[in-house]
Amino acid sequence: MNIKEKTIQDFGEQWTAYPENEGVYAGLDTLRDLCGPLFDIEKFKGTTVADIGSGSGRIVNMLLEAGAARVIAVEPSKAFEVMLENTKANKDRITYLNIPGDALQETDLDYVVSFGVIHHIHEPDSTMRAMYSALKSGGQALIWLYGKEGNGLYLFFARPLRVITKRLPHKVLHYFAKVLDFFLRLYIKACKHFKLPMYEYMNNVLAKWTPHIRFVTIYDQLNPAYAKYYTQAEVVDLMSRAGFKNIRLYHRHGYSWTVVGDRE
Repeated sequence: MNIKEKTIQDFGEQWTAYPENEGVYAGLDTLRDLCGPLFDIEKFKGTTVADIGSGSGRIVNMLLEAGAARVIAVEPSKAFEVMLENTKANKDRITYLNIPGDALQETDLDYVVSFGVIHHIHEPDSTMRAMYSALKSGGQALIWLYGKEGNGLYLFFARPLRVITKRLPHKVLHYFAKVLDFFLRLYIKACKHFKLPMYEYMNNVLAKWTPHIRFVTIYDQLNPAYAKYYTQAEVVDLMSRAGFKNIRLYHRHGYSWTVVGDRE
């Protein structure tokens, strides 16, 4: 099994084990936060949007709540069945595709989005080109992906840890993530009183999530076979190679990148 297939399998197992989307994590405030100052989510109203790597359907539901007329949900893993269940209330406005992003053949779309997915694709160029080809002239791609800048301390600990955890069986990783979650909760409480590393992110983002979502986020960091943390220059190059113009970046919370690119 190659790294692409293994990563898809990892996420299929993850979202099948933890299918719930709840609280602020699944709401429009999080969508606004992901888009940042680059993109007003009001623009989604009445449009057709493709979501690359829909997972358990969280972003699909957000886009529909934001007013998208139709969402094309693209998910290659066995989490596809989870997405069907989690989005069934709006199924008449969704086109479901159980395919990888680089197999997308839709055209003339207003927007293509991909939140938290591109950084898990080992060779993303074909997916980025498919996103570009799916857009109409004047359409836009909006992606969110891990950033390298600002994450030095985190990566110092996370990278060697992932060498081990990405090879662990699901049940073992589950309990290991539970242990780390205990310490994360203590750290979040400490950040309410002291300006510790990442204290703003702890207070403004993680502290607002439910305990279950925080646990799943820890699991998500440790689980997939492949994850890349992009520099600003690498993000611009990624978008440029696919043909996008007028590329704008936002360093979200100082730890990740939100990016918008246009098809001319």
